[in-house]
Amino acid sequence: MLLRIEEFRKRRPRLIDQVVTMAHGAGGKSSAALVDHVFVEAFRNDELEQLGDSALLTPPPGHRLAFSTDSFVVQPIEFPGGTIGRLAIHGTVNDLAVSGARPRWISAAFVLEEGLEIETLRRIVRDMKEAADAAGVLIVTGDTKVVPKGAADGLFITTSGIGVVPEGRHPQRVREGDRVIVSGTLGDHGMAILLARGDLAIEADIESDTAPVHGLVEALLAAAPDTRWMRDATRGGLGTVCNELAQTAGIGVVLDEELLPVRPDVLGACDMLGIDPLYVANEGKFVAVVPPGQAEAAVAALRGLPDGDRAAVIGEIVAEPPGIVAMRTPFGGTRIVDMLVGDPLPRIC
Repeated sequence: MLLRIEEFRKRRPRLIDQVVTMAHGAGGKSSAALVDHVFVEAFRNDELEQLGDSALLTPPPGHRLAFSTDSFVVQPIEFPGGTIGRLAIHGTVNDLAVSGARPRWISAAFVLEEGLEIETLRRIVRDMKEAADAAGVLIVTGDTKVVPKGAADGLFITTSGIGVVPEGRHPQRVREGDRVIVSGTLGDHGMAILLARGDLAIEADIESDTAPVHGLVEALLAAAPDTRWMRDATRGGLGTVCNELAQTAGIGVVLDEELLPVRPDVLGACDMLGIDPLYVANEGKFVAVVPPGQAEAAVAALRGLPDGDRAAVIGEIVAEPPGIVAMRTPFGGTRIVDMLVGDPLPRIC
């Protein structure tokens, strides 16, 4: 009898629930069943299957590490072009990539709302796995919490990532005359999320641009080894990123409005809503500053990859006035591009 009981206790706990319940966050059999049948089953790798309180990792000797963390509360959690799960992987991978690191490992913590359908959670987790595989990273540790119904919109995800910085990669000083490059079209993600909420009587075939940029970054650095600076243009868009650059580096940034790559449908939706696409978030694009002599090669390298086919030089670095971003208009004038005020597009990531 005792042997039969012992054998029964060794069996994998079955996940029979159709929705997330508070029991799934209590640490007992229901929690074990959820972790085993949803998360471990999808993310399976040697480090994760240890199910310890932390993952034990071995970085290459002598290399610096980059570490990043981010939280994702996008609503809706499934949208044209992606899901909150795909977004969570891409967001952390991209933060590491534009720091010059090659992403390697990710942790993922989930806050689940009571009543979330298990099948919806499975889809999100499968999306994360596909995104992680495509980016060449492993999800090696994580956590799950459950909150009462109404305390979260389905689920929130926090991801942290570690990347390895190759030898010889160090930040450089931005200089007068350097060129500003963007890796693709602006505003796709923010407008896709806004329209997906269904609150506006606007129909447009706009999908999120959520994608990993590490491949684009590697191509850029190979073509422009003296790249000065990189940043992914997420919340606050290109306008906010350029203002952060101008203020921290003590230089001026001059953009050319006619050179900005914006899809016609995104531009049309922005015009209808009175939103400047400069401030609309992207989730698969980055901004870089490169020496003038390497700008042409950098753009050519980016355009040689599928996600970089709309890459362009969009501006330059000037000495005066420091801390200011200006825009050359098609009419020959200039306007100031200030920091974003308020939040016209809340919860887009």
